[in-house]
Amino acid sequence: MEAVVYLLRFFFDAVVTLLILRVWLQMVQADFYNPLSQFVVKVTNPLVIPFRRIIPGIGGLDIATIVVALFFAILEWVVFQGLSTGQIDFLFAMYLGTLALIKQVGFLLFIIMLVMAIMSWVVQGYNPTMVIFQQLTEPFLRPIRRVVPVIGGLDLSILVAFLALNVVNILLTGAVPYWGGV
Repeated sequence: MEAVVYLLRFFFDAVVTLLILRVWLQMVQADFYNPLSQFVVKVTNPLVIPFRRIIPGIGGLDIATIVVALFFAILEWVVFQGLSTGQIDFLFAMYLGTLALIKQVGFLLFIIMLVMAIMSWVVQGYNPTMVIFQQLTEPFLRPIRRVVPVIGGLDLSILVAFLALNVVNILLTGAVPYWGGV
């Protein structure tokens, strides 16, 4: 049963992450022709396109993709409640799914900034993935850079962002009676 739960969790988290990434790429108006952008769009199109016909975007925000991501985040908790207890509390699953979606956004931002920091030490020259990661993180790091300047060539804004993300994660985890697995 643990293997099934692991595979289901991986599936739901991967789908939600790709949908979040799609919305995020659109919000920052990232390069659509970048290979990473193309991958995300092509993988998520089958899930998003049918809902785009029904749910319009608002002010450049892709509401259909957000709704689909929220649906999958909630569905994950419905499935796990059903597997663990046999009973499903839809209201609690909606609450947990919404919090899980917010946590997944923070986790994705953390991972992208971590990979970006490591790539800055390793990669020399132009890298299309690094360009997309910079486009994705710049809206979060720019306000921090205004307050924490670059010191001796070291950009400490990522460290401050890590600390802020961890505080938000702790607050969200405290908002749930029990955040553990199934």
